[in-house]
Amino acid sequence: MKSSRRIAVWIHASRLPALEAACRFIEELPTGVECLVVPEAREDIHARVPGARLADITSTSLRSAEVVVVFGGDGTILRAAERALESEIPVLGVNLGHVGFLAELEMSQMPELVHHVVTGDFFLERRMTIQIDLFKGDEEKPSWSSVAINEVSLEKASRMMMIDCLVSIDGLPVSRWACDGILVSTPTGSTAYAFSAGGPVMWPQLEAYQIVPLAAHALFARPMVLAPDSRVQLDVLADVPAVVCCDGGRVEDVPAGSRLEIRRYEHDLTVARLSEQPFTSRLVKKFALPVEGWRGRG
Repeated sequence: MKSSRRIAVWIHASRLPALEAACRFIEELPTGVECLVVPEAREDIHARVPGARLADITSTSLRSAEVVVVFGGDGTILRAAERALESEIPVLGVNLGHVGFLAELEMSQMPELVHHVVTGDFFLERRMTIQIDLFKGDEEKPSWSSVAINEVSLEKASRMMMIDCLVSIDGLPVSRWACDGILVSTPTGSTAYAFSAGGPVMWPQLEAYQIVPLAAHALFARPMVLAPDSRVQLDVLADVPAVVCCDGGRVEDVPAGSRLEIRRYEHDLTVARLSEQPFTSRLVKKFALPVEGWRGRG
């Protein structure tokens, strides 16, 4: 066992179940493995596992990690994935939430988790992500930029009014919607907000993304699935306050006259899987889909 091995352990520091799960995992790792942890949890982890080799997660230290193990729900996994994205470090999620589509296994599988992390025995799954640039007014350079793993949403900021938005794809106008908002989702995000808004489920390895209008006042207001190299532009026309939100976390005001430009990001997300379990099986399990039919229900 080389002393230079590093495993990143990401948790929501204020959640006790996540802290306890991370400590149990760190305690079962072989001697000599250094664990990178979120700074706000380092003292609590050290108090519970005094012999562990700990260091803070930083942009620099994260590049040397073999894998990022995340204890939490999909929201926590998304935050960790955003940090690991540019370094293309694999992210392995342990579900402490509810549906947990991004998670690979449950807490009851801790011994299996430790074995696979220590031996490096996991499959890597690559997923496309998207880049978002916001141009306010006649700006030539974006005033705000972000990356999204699940989706970006352009939504009305006022309950009383709808936004008026022109949607263009590859420089050509496609539709103008008066609506509550518009989602642009990756395949990873197709089982999240986009699914709730009526978008199709997309298999995560698919290289494509989708546009989903939210409560559009229009005859044509259907989700559209785009090629991975397509470029989307959303022009906000009416003088109605709007906001843009990425992965439910990063939010920015969007004044009238602004435009959002969305394209594929240059880095894919790398997800660590312990087995080549088909997405079909995960879909049926997470959503408890009825596959037996009503005649087979006791």
